[in-house]
Amino acid sequence: MVADAVTPPNLRALLARRDLHLRLVVDERDLAPGAVDRPVRWVHSSDLADPTPFLSEGLVLLTTGTQFADATAADYTAYVGRLIARGVRALGFGTEVVRDGIPAGLVDACAEARMPLFEVPYRTPFIAVARAGAEAIAADAYARRSWSLAAQRAVSLAALRPDGLSATLAELSRQLDCWVGLFDAAGAVRDEHPAGALASPAVDAVAAEVTTMLRRGTRAAGAVRVGDASVTVQTLGRGGHLRGALAIEASDLDHEARSVVTAVVAMAALALEQQDGLGRAIGTFRAGLVQSLSGDDPSLARRAARDLLGPLPTAPVVVAVTPAASNRSTALTEWLERRAQERRGELFFGRGDDGLVVVVPARARELLVEIADRFETVVGCSAPTGYDGFSGALIQARTARDRVTTPGVADFADTARAGLIAALGSEGARAVAADALAPLRSYDAAQGSALVETLDAWLSNDCSHEATAHALGIHRHTVRARVAQAERVIDRDLSSFAARAELWAALRLAE
Repeated sequence: MVADAVTPPNLRALLARRDLHLRLVVDERDLAPGAVDRPVRWVHSSDLADPTPFLSEGLVLLTTGTQFADATAADYTAYVGRLIARGVRALGFGTEVVRDGIPAGLVDACAEARMPLFEVPYRTPFIAVARAGAEAIAADAYARRSWSLAAQRAVSLAALRPDGLSATLAELSRQLDCWVGLFDAAGAVRDEHPAGALASPAVDAVAAEVTTMLRRGTRAAGAVRVGDASVTVQTLGRGGHLRGALAIEASDLDHEARSVVTAVVAMAALALEQQDGLGRAIGTFRAGLVQSLSGDDPSLARRAARDLLGPLPTAPVVVAVTPAASNRSTALTEWLERRAQERRGELFFGRGDDGLVVVVPARARELLVEIADRFETVVGCSAPTGYDGFSGALIQARTARDRVTTPGVADFADTARAGLIAALGSEGARAVAADALAPLRSYDAAQGSALVETLDAWLSNDCSHEATAHALGIHRHTVRARVAQAERVIDRDLSSFAARAELWAALRLAE
């Protein structure tokens, strides 16, 4: 964090006050590292044998030693241990008040515990030391408030620049002297300052946490610990419409620093919301291009897209369609927009009637796999085609998508290999099939017959009574009788191809 002009309140600052005449008794080299530079929250005095119930963490404690009248080495050790456990920063001993000098046992106990011990001479009243500490704390608080106001002014001025959002983040990074990153709605780094200051593994870990937070869809704050780095994360936007997240590599921000961060969060959220309007306009433009391509003539779409979006992917292309809910997915749309800019001319997408339509060169299908994996969604994929077959490819992609329920890429080629009946396997078709077979199933259940089984075998064996009898292990006359009985049950003549085909389809759909 940017250093203040005022010396922060700590033991070193107190010892440097020449008017107090304080003297460090335990050599600094024998103390815990940074012991004299830790922040001091207050200066307090007490001669209780155990003052810790009345103390708070971060104090400098002053004592005249009246509690040590008959103290042993163990008493001194226990006393110092209690102070350290309570978080006392240092111990000041007032000499010549109750006794001459500082008890050797106390010096030894502090040295062993590596706790700062300093002498307060008789001519320096405790109130003077306490007042000096209070003045330093007040000066530091005033300096921090002044810094906070100046920092907020600086980030506000940065926001007025043409690259307002990036400039604001850069100014926040400079003011806090730490890494600052902006993540988009897809959980990817959109901007960072200083660039590359945070190691890639740490950025990846933060991105994973950001993605998890954004998927919840509610405003939240969190922290990520990666090695020595501690990163605070704050989502941007409103619940149900999160626009991204702000990440800061800092874990000990005070109230003033948090005020600056809060101001930047508000500015960033506002900037992203303003950009959202432009995003909606571009989205509408893209949707219009999808409609134009659906006419199997790419001429207009090519001319319209060239200047704003870049050239369309080179044919042959693969047309893909996501589920309808993807039309409302800000994360997916922003991710595709970024990838389209990175791979200009190799990716086109736009809103369709029932999902996002994605077009990539036939050689670049791995992008569709990445979409399915990252966003845990189904991506229906057409066979390679030219733009003159775009409408047919769109139908193929929808057909493949609607045949799969688990996330992943669904190829139309696989759907085609499964056959026409598989493509008809909607809930409605299965309901019609079940209704057509219901009389036969009811008859079998009531009479203990096997009409459904016999018809299935009969149709599978090209309606040959002989082959069916052999397959079922019964006489051919039995097969003939069962088929005749089935015709009476369903009131259908099965001598025609159409009737047989419809029954066979019903049996396949009902499997």
